[in-house]
Amino acid sequence: MMGPGVTATPNGAVTVSQSGVPKACAGCGGRIQDRFLLLAMDRYWHTGCLKCSCCQAQLGEIGTTCFTKAGMILCRNDYVRLFGSGGSCCGCGQPIPASEFVMRAQANVYHLKCFTCCTCHTPLNTGDRYGLVQGSLVCEQDFPKVIKSMASLPNRTSHKVC
Repeated sequence: MMGPGVTATPNGAVTVSQSGVPKACAGCGGRIQDRFLLLAMDRYWHTGCLKCSCCQAQLGEIGTTCFTKAGMILCRNDYVRLFGSGGSCCGCGQPIPASEFVMRAQANVYHLKCFTCCTCHTPLNTGDRYGLVQGSLVCEQDFPKVIKSMASLPNRTSHKVC
């Protein structure tokens, strides 16, 4: 079982928190008076009630993440089995498994290792400032150079700083 302080978010992370005020369990409807409770899909669960819709595995026991799609709560294995690949990476063109963490820039999706500046290949991390120039990632340091070089080209297209 996970320790106190683990939290579930709408993007799929399972959260365990200490329960001060009794809450109703979304699984069984009973009041949660246990020391720990899970929070998933903005609802509270007994640790034994949050289960994968397919294999019935108790999600609080097998990890700290769960996946939701089509109204189902799923473990990682069943999510991948049912929904397959998460698309392809805009950096390398290779498939992205549905269970893999990704970085996004507008509608583009990247493997974590492919989320790099197209000029200097520096990895871009969450919180880093970068620009998207004609669909390519450009780090904050290289952005002025790229824009300046584009200014001399005819038919330039728009760019956005993220």
